[in-house]
Amino acid sequence: MASSLIGNPPTDRTTPIHWLGWMLLTSVRTVGDAAIFTSTVALGLATRRSRSAILWPIFYEIGCRSMPVILITGGFIGMVLAVQSFDQLAAIGLQSRLGSVVNVSLVKELGPVLAATMLAGRVGSAMAAEIGTMKVTEQIDALQALGANPVMFLVCPRFLACVLLIPALTLLADGIGMLSGWYLSVQVLGISSHLYWFYSDSYITSLDIISGVIKSIFFGGAIALVACHRGFHCSSGAEGVGRAATEAFVCSFILVLAMDFLLGVFFIQLQHLLPSLRSPLL
Repeated sequence: MASSLIGNPPTDRTTPIHWLGWMLLTSVRTVGDAAIFTSTVALGLATRRSRSAILWPIFYEIGCRSMPVILITGGFIGMVLAVQSFDQLAAIGLQSRLGSVVNVSLVKELGPVLAATMLAGRVGSAMAAEIGTMKVTEQIDALQALGANPVMFLVCPRFLACVLLIPALTLLADGIGMLSGWYLSVQVLGISSHLYWFYSDSYITSLDIISGVIKSIFFGGAIALVACHRGFHCSSGAEGVGRAATEAFVCSFILVLAMDFLLGVFFIQLQHLLPSLRSPLL
């Protein structure tokens, strides 16, 4: 693979046309290479099976070690939602429905996006830096010399771990956010506990929870692919490794937001086509 997809930028003496052409060519080349990289990973997943000795340490690193940060951030998000929504609902006399606002926002949007953001920041950047360091120190070349497939050995286990574990992390963020929002609403803001859960149950549908989990699967796959891709195309030196980690987080976050918008529109249209999906959860 090429060491870097982005060639040297034009010098100060070039015209804006040169800059525009350089940016266009670089974008097309990056998107094309990312598509080839994704198809290589898909082919590897379809034709070979990752060994459990490689998978379990990665599962532990991505799943278990992400739980504390998910618990902390999920707890604060639930309380922030309750505080920010209470005054607006109280102004129109609907403060008893605070639970529906907090919990619907969590399961549909904030839970999946929050888990994906934490995964991109903690895991995606680390994966890009780790693989980038292996690239710079020629460990990937050594793997190829030994007859191992670097994509199968380095990328596929990380992709599987992100895709399979992010739904659990999302549900964990949803759950702790609900509990923290309930605690603040009942103990501090004086909302009835019965009304908090009654309106939550009335407004949350099964599709809300399913759509959040499906979104998180797409987010996890995108984060793993972007992080590994940037690591494989890391430029030389410590500066190149740092740039790869930063690019992995920024690109992953932008992709997560874009996919959240597109999938949100899709599920809204699905609700309109299938009204039965709008029935309450219980």
